[in-house]
Amino acid sequence: MKAVINADRCYRQVEEQARHYFQLLNEQVAEKKYIPRLIDDFQKWKVDHIHHPSFFSFFSSKHKKPSSKETVHYIKWLNYTNKLEDYLKRSISYIYLRDLGKILNDRETQSKINRDVGDLKNTLMDSTKNEEKELFSLDWMIKTGKDEHILLTVDWLLNKLYTVSANIPKELDAVNAQRKLIKIIAGVLLHTIDGFHDGTSASERKEKLDKAIRLGYCYGLTYPFIDDLLDSDLLSIREKEQYAQLIRTSLLTGTVPPLGKDWREKTRQILEYIHAELKEAFEFIQAQQASAKFFEQAFVFFHSQELDRQKELSNSTYTNEELYVPIILKSSSSRLVARAVIQTTDDGFEQRTFLYGIYNQLADDFADMFEDLKAGAVTPYTYFIKHRHHRNDLINPFEMYWAVISNLIHNVYHSDNLTREVILNRAINGLKRFKEKHGRKKYDEVMKQFASGFHQFNTFLQKMVDKGDDVDFFDKLLRDHMINHLKRQREEKEEFKEKLQSVKERVNQALFISSADEPMLEDPVLEAANYSLMGEGKRLRPIMAWFVGVEMYGLKEESLVPLFRSLEYMHTASLLFDDLPSQDNASYRRGRPTIHEIYNVAIAELTGLFLTQKAIEQQTCLEQYDTKTVLELIRYSAQVTANICKGQAMDLDSKEKMLSKDELETMCFYKTALGFEAAFVMPAILAKADEREKDALKKFAHHAGIAFQIKDDLLDSEGNFENLGKPAGLDKENHTSTFVTVLGIEGAKVELWEHYCLAMEVLETMPGNASFLKLFLNKIVHRDR
Repeated sequence: MKAVINADRCYRQVEEQARHYFQLLNEQVAEKKYIPRLIDDFQKWKVDHIHHPSFFSFFSSKHKKPSSKETVHYIKWLNYTNKLEDYLKRSISYIYLRDLGKILNDRETQSKINRDVGDLKNTLMDSTKNEEKELFSLDWMIKTGKDEHILLTVDWLLNKLYTVSANIPKELDAVNAQRKLIKIIAGVLLHTIDGFHDGTSASERKEKLDKAIRLGYCYGLTYPFIDDLLDSDLLSIREKEQYAQLIRTSLLTGTVPPLGKDWREKTRQILEYIHAELKEAFEFIQAQQASAKFFEQAFVFFHSQELDRQKELSNSTYTNEELYVPIILKSSSSRLVARAVIQTTDDGFEQRTFLYGIYNQLADDFADMFEDLKAGAVTPYTYFIKHRHHRNDLINPFEMYWAVISNLIHNVYHSDNLTREVILNRAINGLKRFKEKHGRKKYDEVMKQFASGFHQFNTFLQKMVDKGDDVDFFDKLLRDHMINHLKRQREEKEEFKEKLQSVKERVNQALFISSADEPMLEDPVLEAANYSLMGEGKRLRPIMAWFVGVEMYGLKEESLVPLFRSLEYMHTASLLFDDLPSQDNASYRRGRPTIHEIYNVAIAELTGLFLTQKAIEQQTCLEQYDTKTVLELIRYSAQVTANICKGQAMDLDSKEKMLSKDELETMCFYKTALGFEAAFVMPAILAKADEREKDALKKFAHHAGIAFQIKDDLLDSEGNFENLGKPAGLDKENHTSTFVTVLGIEGAKVELWEHYCLAMEVLETMPGNASFLKLFLNKIVHRDR
């Protein structure tokens, strides 16, 4: 197969640049020219960062600085002390420096930074009004998607992220994999947004944002599914070589080879999804590229990583060049690929990014040195620790780090004051975070190993670390916040899933109607009822009632069992009627033939009537609640059932009619949302909740129910029998008006997220422990059946 790039030529060319850069840095380390310049830089820096406390500050509890891990309190404290704007300015300036390769003293860049500071400040202050609200959460993404008119793109991305999360092997760090993927998408978006100007039309903006998100996702997949996978122990040595060769072939030829069958069974099952997703991503990127630049940058990135990955910590013969040249290449090419993927150009960007990359890499390697040592990974720090006692020629990576900083400040950015400020802030912040993470004792041991060779500078440096202030960065806060959020989200999701399954099993055990209660020897209606109840149903309504009753209001589970039965009996009855030939004429339900197919239409009708009566009977068994409350519940239940019948009549009347969106929503409210409402409100009635709480539950049910129905319509259009338990495409076959047939697939997805946002808004006003409702809502929109 013909190569699309000359790999040897493109790698040798940049490798030679990296060697020249390394030699320049090596000279600065050897001659220690950087030390007096950095001391002078820090002398200027400390004026704004070393503060002497006033007498009154010791008595002011309001001025006590909270931990940055307390995100909302920390943002409030920054604003209260008038430090928020400076904090955001250095943070955004750093992003412009690192990610966008900008010169900070450029007038246009300064204007953009100031604009971004103002926008971000407003967003942050708005987020602090509700301490339960997450920064840049799912509902924030949906709202932003609506504002930018790219809601369908956000829908695509959320579905992709949800699927990736479900398919990241447990051997990988799923949380960090997700974080890195999101970070790459954000990075590509930054490059795209940086190219916008006053003359950018709304349609052009929409098109470019859509493309950036898709390209960012496609490129970002390489982090969990190539880098992390090859770094893990999931693949055997032979499989790693085989997988790396597959990636190499793709980059060189522009064509992804088939996965093949020469894998262990466990590995092959994991790789089938990964290979398919990477292939789709690769082909999408390829379709957007007009030149070989992306492939060249991507090959340099991949090959330099492979050279590092193949090193062994026990090998004592690596030269300084072998240690540093690949990290110069991989650290710069990773950001150059992000730029190449959207094909934008900027004078000086490539050169500045090439020289800047190693600074970040050395900072990251310092922060991760103990994890890298444990994993046996070769970095300049781990190799120095391992071999420094018998290799006097090894460059001290901590000295190299400061030489890089000095070179950037004075030779690359020409002693610009703001650049000096930002880079030194970042350096001190990194050391402070390291000390906080590992403790003073461990920190001092590390400094003894790495900083003993330049005592004067280290003494001065440690004073800056101990006394320096106002060096925190928003991206670090966001990183910590995102990691905690993703971990918590993953734990909550898993806990919710387990709890759902546990409650479902207990509900299932309670549903069977015993023949002892119905003494007839042969009873086809009873048989049919139990056949319907024992199908693989979702049991959403009794499960929702369990969460509201037990978790939200603290009612005892055993007292609510009759309510759980009642809700499922009534719901199953509605399905029996819905499936009849006179209505939807469905042959399958819950993965099995419907009752009228197994028995006949008459038995199906009688069984539906039988179950509605059993539902009412169960409501009268709520004996642990006072009579007045139970009567209120039965009255409400009867009203809801009557209204659900109206909804079904509307549905039948709509056959072969084209309904409007408003008519659809009205029908959906009566047919679906009221069933959800009953599951929420009936336990609230038993708990004697006030009207305000019941109204909030009704509003949430209204929007969650419509979202559920829209998802049902989308699944009917796009799903399959295996997942749905019934044939797909019945709505179209029956000429039924649905959100898909009326609005189209794209319009239905937009409407789904509209109701998601409205339901989330209601949740913000909900009293008590209603976190499960958010998890439930997310389950609705992401389900596949």
